Amino acid sequence: MNKTVLITGATSGIGLSCARKFAANGDRLIITGRNAERLAEIGNDLASRGTQVLTLVFDVRDREAATKCIESLPAEWQAIDVLVNNAGLALGLEPEYEGDYDDWDTMIDTNIKGLLTMTRLVVPGMVKRDSGHIINIGSVAGDAAYANGNVYCATKSAVKTITDGLRLDVANTAIRVTNLKPGLVETNFSRTRFHGDGERAASVYKGIKPLTGDDIADVAVYASNAPAHVQIAEVLILATHQGSGSVIVRK
Repeated sequence: MNKTVLITGATSGIGLSCARKFAANGDRLIITGRNAERLAEIGNDLASRGTQVLTLVFDVRDREAATKCIESLPAEWQAIDVLVNNAGLALGLEPEYEGDYDDWDTMIDTNIKGLLTMTRLVVPGMVKRDSGHIINIGSVAGDAAYANGNVYCATKSAVKTITDGLRLDVANTAIRVTNLKPGLVETNFSRTRFHGDGERAASVYKGIKPLTGDDIADVAVYASNAPAHVQIAEVLILATHQGSGSVIVRK
């Protein structure tokens, strides 16, 4: 049975890959993002390929805007089967004692509070229907801190704890909860982290074949298609020559 899948941060990277992979799976999509023009372009492309798609323009940090968008969904789009909490980012790579206050706020507000907002808005409907699946995009960074990753690692550690807590909270229902923890994925992630410094971003992937957004999206779709009695609780996905968040072998 085709599902209604809501994906946050769907204009690039893992979110965009998830949109395309779930569309190829025959699901219909609600995709969100901050860039209205880019979101419309993606929505039109998916629709031209036969996918039912609804676009919602808002920043997950803006709780009022997120609430307005979700509460105003047309009746036929309100039963969300899969929530992919993908919107997230890293900013800066400095020692904690030299960190930028604004970077910290943006990461915490997006990676933690934005995820919580979307969960709070969508999951009650799932509980009422006794059906649904939440897929949170965490990170290997949530398992252990790495040098200069301090606050970003902390936010992804929070994603793991929040995901585990939600799984406990809905264990009396048929809702499933998944934490996907990617390692080195070549997307706009590093360019964003380094505030647009493309040369520095490219150096992150030098000497290793990194994962792609499609690799992570494949796992998300697999988890959503598992039999109803199977809950893929957590998956760590690393590049072949990556041993952990801090151990990367470059050749």
